[in-house]
Amino acid sequence: MKKIVSSMFLAFMGGVAALSAAYAYNSYQNSGKQQLANAPTNPVVRFTNYTGGSGTSNTDFTMAAEKSVNAVVYITTKTDQLSYDPFAQIFGGTPQTYVQQASGSGVIVSKDGYIVTNHHVVNGAKEIEVTLNDKRNYRAEVVGTDPATEVALLKIKENDLPYITYGNSDDIKIGEWVLAVGNPFNLESTVTAGIISAKGRNHIISGKNNPIESFIQTDAAVNPGNSGGALVNTNGDLIGINTAIVSNGGGSYVGYSFAVPVNIVKKVVGDLIEFGTVQRAYIGVSLMDIDAKFAKENNIKNLKGVYVSRLVEGGSGEAAGIQAGDVITAIQDAPVNSVSDLHGQIAKYRPGDKVNINLVRNDKEVNLSLTLKSLENTTSLVKKTEAVSTNISKLGIALSEVDNSELAKLKITNGVKIATLAATSKFSGAGIKEGFIITSINKRKIANVKEAQTILGATSGGVLVEGIYPNGTKAYYGFGL
Repeated sequence: MKKIVSSMFLAFMGGVAALSAAYAYNSYQNSGKQQLANAPTNPVVRFTNYTGGSGTSNTDFTMAAEKSVNAVVYITTKTDQLSYDPFAQIFGGTPQTYVQQASGSGVIVSKDGYIVTNHHVVNGAKEIEVTLNDKRNYRAEVVGTDPATEVALLKIKENDLPYITYGNSDDIKIGEWVLAVGNPFNLESTVTAGIISAKGRNHIISGKNNPIESFIQTDAAVNPGNSGGALVNTNGDLIGINTAIVSNGGGSYVGYSFAVPVNIVKKVVGDLIEFGTVQRAYIGVSLMDIDAKFAKENNIKNLKGVYVSRLVEGGSGEAAGIQAGDVITAIQDAPVNSVSDLHGQIAKYRPGDKVNINLVRNDKEVNLSLTLKSLENTTSLVKKTEAVSTNISKLGIALSEVDNSELAKLKITNGVKIATLAATSKFSGAGIKEGFIITSINKRKIANVKEAQTILGATSGGVLVEGIYPNGTKAYYGFGL
């Protein structure tokens, strides 16, 4: 009996000791300021909000989202594409067409229906439909496009529309919060947040004729369908048009996206409305970026600015007194630290505009006033009637330029594309289809639309047209005008 009682007493004391140790351990674990909540047996999804920074200051994106989401539209396009039967082509068959549908985004920038998007969103489209955030639908017309900046302007017939106010892309700072608003993967009215990662990025839209690249880089999630959408600051002001992403071949976002700065967009939109084409200004010099090696080789003490390697004869720079070897540091007091920075600043002006240039020459600061000129070294502006003359009405066709990337893909060096073709056109009667790239007319190479217009306008009787279709099929057609 004594042994049994003794064993029970020892067991009781052992239990007390274990409970005491467990209590002490729990007290120690909970003694810190950070408390850990028990995970529920069945986890649930909860809505969360992000609190930025520390203390009591919060980053709140709701106002910016509310101001911008109603002014961002969903764009769908229909484009004629050509399909070929090579055997039918050999025996005199003609290419067949099918309709390809695509989608993107756009930004309403005025209450009377002007909408900004990307050139590649509407390029070649025969039909464009715009859907507002409130589900209203409209047929849109193209006012004009600018492949060099990837900006296009549409117009719908409506008034009192919600629109986004322009911000100032020169004032943005790296690390600043931004929102990307668009329609990725057909998910309408999607808002994502990120920061500005870099400014003045170039070599993004390679293959374009005389590209103007000074992109805003962000880490806000942008995916296919976001093209043409809005990049806004936390006030809801438009600071850029989302255009491109970095992708590992899958076409989806992997961390970086690029937007056209709104200061460039504003100028392009103004030109398209007033003239129907972009009034492009040039500084008339060849430029090079400066790095440590280049600075050492050329005895440059400061790495800031861009190096003038050559002057264009009769250009703006020569007339203003710029010299080879100068280092341009600012345009209108806006610092330029790369060639893309300078191109972005000049893209805001028209031929005939005067700008102040800050530069360094022989270690001394020099200030010059420069009158910008066009590529033809004139200060004249292109008239709207000249800009819309790409339609050759009597032939029932409209021609457009061909991007360098498409020329390279097809392994050709020149040509113009038949953008639209009337069913009654003699081109159509000869079997030519829309999308055909004319490389020569009557054995004369065609470099641009103006050249094609001049030759066709002066030709009567028989004409021989040679070219290639987008799938690589070469063809030639002979018919009378």
